[in-house]
Amino acid sequence: MIMNFLKKELRDYQTLLRKVPPVSLSVFVLSVVSMNLLANKEIFRNEWIALDCGFAFSWIPFIIMDGMCKAFGGKAAAKVSILAIAINLAFFCLFKLVTLTPGNWGEYYSTGIYEVNDALNATIGGSAWIVLGSAFAMLVSSSVNAVVNISVAKLLKMDGYCEFAIRSFTSTAVAQFIDNFTFALVVSIPLFGWNMRQTFFCSLTAALVELLLEVLFSGFGYKLSKKWGKE
Repeated sequence: MIMNFLKKELRDYQTLLRKVPPVSLSVFVLSVVSMNLLANKEIFRNEWIALDCGFAFSWIPFIIMDGMCKAFGGKAAAKVSILAIAINLAFFCLFKLVTLTPGNWGEYYSTGIYEVNDALNATIGGSAWIVLGSAFAMLVSSSVNAVVNISVAKLLKMDGYCEFAIRSFTSTAVAQFIDNFTFALVVSIPLFGWNMRQTFFCSLTAALVELLLEVLFSGFGYKLSKKWGKE
């Protein structure tokens, strides 16, 4: 029973990956890996709000997921997200192994400060808790994004860019907030010492910034979904 299920899922994945253009899939995975790496750097913090640099890339997977929801359905978008999460975890293991090898980073030779090696190893190797927390947050938010996107689509009596924009903006606003809030709850509070006020306002502010970026590039996402649908 389990083997039959796994074989069916594998066939579905193979079919889906043949449909999704390699460049789009590569950008999706690369943005997931990049946003987890940049989440190690805090860009701003006060008693009300705290932001990390991960939001610079975190909007990209969501606009691609919205295009996949339009072209292939919510289940397909969720499956690609799970694949990206798995690849990100695999790369984290590889990065961790590389940082355990002897030798110096290039920045050490330009600074002469040996502690630079430790800092870069800690950043590139990352914290397992940060990577696992990010993976969990994206698993939750990508599922929410797919459900909200498809649910809104069922309520709309239209087609075209307006329909794509409404379902995409709604699902992104909800899912991005959940993604940021979940990550802050499991990572930023215990590791970085954020309080609940910072957690809420950071999640809201980052979600609004990410939503704005999606609005700016929504035309590109719509064209991708139309292209995928035709192909």
